[in-house]
Amino acid sequence: MKLPHREDEKPSGRRDHLVTLIGKPDCHLCEEAQRVVERVCTELAVAWEQKDITQDPELHQAYWEQVPVVLVDGLQHTFWKVEENRLRRRLTRSAA
Repeated sequence: MKLPHREDEKPSGRRDHLVTLIGKPDCHLCEEAQRVVERVCTELAVAWEQKDITQDPELHQAYWEQVPVVLVDGLQHTFWKVEENRLRRRLTRSAA
């Protein structure tokens, strides 16, 4: 399964976003990313989910060097460090 990696492959302005945080246990960067994702998604009432690469071979193969990884609507938004303001902008920008 090939996973999309460029956030510009999907048109912006979508209101019903889904944020996916891909990480692994005992990862301090993943814990920091979770706090940011949870804070921004709660503030904006955006659905989010968390996936563990140790439980999914396809995710492990695709992202093991990049965790934590944040996807927005299935497309890679960022990895390693989640910038709160950048995620907020991505989730609130509207179609031009």
